[in-house]
Amino acid sequence: MASGFVAILTVELHFPEASSLKDKRHFLRSARDNLRNRFGASVAEVDHHDLWQRATLTVACVARSARDAQDLADGAERWLVSGDWTLVRCDRVLVSPDDD
Repeated sequence: MASGFVAILTVELHFPEASSLKDKRHFLRSARDNLRNRFGASVAEVDHHDLWQRATLTVACVARSARDAQDLADGAERWLVSGDWTLVRCDRVLVSPDDD
């Protein structure tokens, strides 16, 4: 039975326009909603919860093939680069549940 692939992005974002946690939440909500709607990604804020202008997100894109998972991750990264924030760092890993 095929198990598929997961492309996992860990991204650090900087929000130069944010002057409060409320502003940061606005940017994060936009990022999460767009990544979910455009790429079917699962998104979680994993670090820098208490900082106004910084966030680290983990983004997971699931697909049947490694190529499709990579393509979704490529699109998500391109979209993040074009946002109302600065993409400071993006790390990527591709995994398959069959990997032992």
